Amino acid sequence: MLSAFLWGLFAASSLILGGAIAQRFNISNKVLGLIMGFGAGTLISAVAYELIFEAVKLGRFSGYPAFGLFAGAATFFFSEIIIEKMGASNRKKIAASHGSNLVVPMVLAIILDGIPESFVIGMGVYEGGTVSMAMLVAVFISNLPESIAGSLGMKSGGWGRMKVLLLWLAIGLVCALTSLAGYLLFEHTSKQWLSFIHAFAGGAILVMVSNSMTPEAHEHGGKLAGIFTVLGFAVAVMIVILEQGGR
Repeated sequence: MLSAFLWGLFAASSLILGGAIAQRFNISNKVLGLIMGFGAGTLISAVAYELIFEAVKLGRFSGYPAFGLFAGAATFFFSEIIIEKMGASNRKKIAASHGSNLVVPMVLAIILDGIPESFVIGMGVYEGGTVSMAMLVAVFISNLPESIAGSLGMKSGGWGRMKVLLLWLAIGLVCALTSLAGYLLFEHTSKQWLSFIHAFAGGAILVMVSNSMTPEAHEHGGKLAGIFTVLGFAVAVMIVILEQGGR
């Protein structure tokens, strides 16, 4: 149980790391775009080889994986629309300015992005006794450009250094608690519903990557962002292969 919380906290710690990097260094928009492309690739790979593959194994011939995939995509899609109407449409935009009046919608939006990823980390610890390194690396890397870009936007909006870091710390704790919930809530859940949950998270993450990360990566990283996306995908696949080879 404690390990689920700690692994979730570790994955979310890149939010705090990104905030600290933004305070100390000048990161170009192009570099952020390339990091975002790399992170998108790792997430796509983790969804394919960790979430959907596991969902299909658990819910074979049941229809639960397909139902979960589209349910997760639709849930994230409509939740994102609601939060954007509250004023958080620029949360992943590189070089966007974030005023103090957007704190609540921005925090809700970032938590919305992190919930499926953190939940899956906790579920992985529950099911296998250990965390999936591919998913852990994917979440850790994908958080970095979001927190760097968000911190730069908050800084330009007049936020103080400590306020920015405390916000990322609070969000990181929420993500860690979500991982803990992913560990605790499914002790008596059937394989079919576990497959639904895996696929649900996969659908939500794919919509987030497609709507938020990929456009920003291409806009600021240029065509090279596509290469970095493939590199991220390849790195995550290699981690999966190494994990499976050790079992």
